[in-house]
Amino acid sequence: MSSLVSIITPSYRSEKFISQTIESVLSQTYQNWEMIIVDDVSPDNSNKIIGEYCKKDSRIKLIKLEKNSGPAIARNRAIAEANGRYIAFLDADDLWKPEKLEKQLLFMEKNNLAFTYSSYDLIDEHGNYLGTFITKKNISYSSMLKTSSVGCLTAIYDTKKLGKVYMPEILKQEDYGLWLRILKKIDSTKGILEPLAIYRIRKNSVSSNKIKTAQYQWKIYREIEKLSFFKSVYYFIHYAYNGVIKYKK
Repeated sequence: MSSLVSIITPSYRSEKFISQTIESVLSQTYQNWEMIIVDDVSPDNSNKIIGEYCKKDSRIKLIKLEKNSGPAIARNRAIAEANGRYIAFLDADDLWKPEKLEKQLLFMEKNNLAFTYSSYDLIDEHGNYLGTFITKKNISYSSMLKTSSVGCLTAIYDTKKLGKVYMPEILKQEDYGLWLRILKKIDSTKGILEPLAIYRIRKNSVSSNKIKTAQYQWKIYREIEKLSFFKSVYYFIHYAYNGVIKYKK
């Protein structure tokens, strides 16, 4: 197991946490990686911090967008520039546990999987533990339409098996749209129940705005997946119900 992993990280107003995020990558037991950080015209000092890491480690690369475009375009730019067989995702305020890559790549190879994910811990902005999200062991395209069990910070896909697959260029739920695109190709896959990453819940994060997230969920059904109105209603009801119970485990 020695294939290159390309780690995709969009950056916007990330100066508070980006050092911790990069350090969690540097601490990986699996070391054959490149980290592609895409600056989405951030107005803070995050680029200065990232630049210092780039000087210290050539595996860390910074790409600067010319205009603020949102996380989907930032991630897609990084995917286009990626050299690795494996594409992994890590946002600029989240963390990986040290054995994340090693365990997940072994799992993928052992089970001949093109796309995998894992459970993850949750922390607040101060690093306090809030709980653990236990993912589903198996998912399919149909089950993904009902609820997303894939945290973006845990996802890895194999370009050798799938080619490069890009996110729909919408402002929210773009990662969810990518999982659906991948599952259309492979129908189903497996995940790791052990939490291998740490998701930071922030007060003003995109995912914390439930109404807007729901609106983009509907947009995924109707405009991206082209589902009928009645199918969209059916899956949206499941989505809403699962959203209520998601972290009550």
